[in-house]
Amino acid sequence: MTAQSPDPMRRPVPSGELRASHDDREAVVEQLRDAAAEGRIDLDELDSRLEQALTSKTYAELAVLTADLPKSPSAPAENLPPLVLKGGMYGESRGPGRWEVPGHVIAHAGVGGVSLDFTRVECRLAEVVVEAYGETSGVTIVIPDGWATDTTGMNPGFGGLKDRTTPDRLPGTPLIRLTGSGGMAGVVIRHPNKRERRKLDGNATRD
Repeated sequence: MTAQSPDPMRRPVPSGELRASHDDREAVVEQLRDAAAEGRIDLDELDSRLEQALTSKTYAELAVLTADLPKSPSAPAENLPPLVLKGGMYGESRGPGRWEVPGHVIAHAGVGGVSLDFTRVECRLAEVVVEAYGETSGVTIVIPDGWATDTTGMNPGFGGLKDRTTPDRLPGTPLIRLTGSGGMAGVVIRHPNKRERRKLDGNATRD
């Protein structure tokens, strides 16, 4: 059997070339305004950088505008408390969209189920532990292409574990270390489906 050559259309896009969203641009705008208020840049430079920020298309273009400014004093992601999601009666979800990813996420499906979507987050952690309990309605976890998962610490339980991810991990992306139990309804971890990909592509086009 001959090995198939990689499809050039599926070549991973470098993180700096990824399309920036409206929220990404707004975050840079706020950082620039704070820098001006602190006297780090003057008003003329602020106007120039704001104009560039509002017209930037990629993360790399935004990064240049704040490269010489100190980082905001917000707590590092690894110091954030665990994120606990409880499906309860009506379900709970986090994402799609931008949200701050801590090093530990705990998901109890309950009766309503839990959905975790990492496809539009920025995560600089080397590893994120997701402790999932399928219970009655199950837990669904969606991770971007290029992220990988380790499910060796997961107890499939009666409901089972469905790992539909690929092992191809891109440099600089976190490893999702999945633990917990499938319970009655099971746990699913996967990459975006066709409908979700179309929505992601649409958001990138609007950005």
